[in-house]
Amino acid sequence: MKGKIKEFAFGLGIDDVGIASVKDYKSPKSPDLQSVFPGAKSLIVLAFKALSNCESDNMQIAMGGRIDEIEFARSSNYRVARFLEREYETKAMTVPPSYPLYMSYETKGTIGDVSLRHAAVAAGLGNFGKHNLVLHPQMGSRVLFTAVVTDLDLPSDPPITEKLCTDCNVCVENCPAGALNEEGKTDDMKCLKNSQPYGIGSAIRFWTKFAESPTEDQKKMVRDVNFWRLYQAGFIGFQYFCFNCFKSCPVGQNGS
Repeated sequence: MKGKIKEFAFGLGIDDVGIASVKDYKSPKSPDLQSVFPGAKSLIVLAFKALSNCESDNMQIAMGGRIDEIEFARSSNYRVARFLEREYETKAMTVPPSYPLYMSYETKGTIGDVSLRHAAVAAGLGNFGKHNLVLHPQMGSRVLFTAVVTDLDLPSDPPITEKLCTDCNVCVENCPAGALNEEGKTDDMKCLKNSQPYGIGSAIRFWTKFAESPTEDQKKMVRDVNFWRLYQAGFIGFQYFCFNCFKSCPVGQNGS
C-alpha cells in the first residue's frame, strides 16, 4: 500500500514522500493530532523543492516563486488526499504548507495545527539544522512540506540518523534579525518583523494611526507606498521579504 501511495505522489511531480505513524509524530507546541482528526493513524508527508527564485534580490520575484510552490503543493495535497479516499475508502485530511493558521495572542500565528517540520522528521525526510528548519538529504533547506493525515494504519519510514547539518553557522550569521542567536531556538517575533514587514503588526500600526489622524493626513497615508504594500500583502497572504535562512544554507545546494 505504501508503495502504491508513493507511486501516485511521484507521478504528480512531488519531489519526495515520507510516511509516519502517528505514534512517531511528536510536536512540542502543536495540539494533539487526535484533536484535529480523531482516529488519525498516519501522516503522508510530501516534499517540494524550492525554486531558484529565492536567490533573487528582487523580493517580488523571490516571493512569486514561493507562491507558485505553495499553489502546486496545495493542489498536490488535495490530489493525494482524494486518491486515498477513492482508492482505499478511507478518511484523509490535508495539512496546508502555510496559512490558514490559528491567530491568537497566545500563538501569534506562529504555531501550526500540525507541525510539518516534526512530521517530516518522523516520516524520514530529514532532520533539524541550526536554523531549526528541516534539512532534506538532497534538497537541504530548500524544501517545502505538506501532509495528508489519514486513518489508514501505515508504518513509519526509517528515520534519517545521519546528521545533515554541518554546523557551519552560515544561517545564524546571515540572519539579519538575529533570530537564530540562541542555540536551538528561533525568535519568532524578531524573524517576523524582518521577514514580514507588511504583516499584521504593520497593519495594526497603520490603521491605528489612520484612525487617529486628521483627514488630510489620512489622504497622504493612503497615497504612501507603505499602504500599497500593506494592500498587496492583504490579498497575497504572508508576504516574505527574507529568504536568507534557507538560501544561504550549503546543504543540498549541489543536489547531494
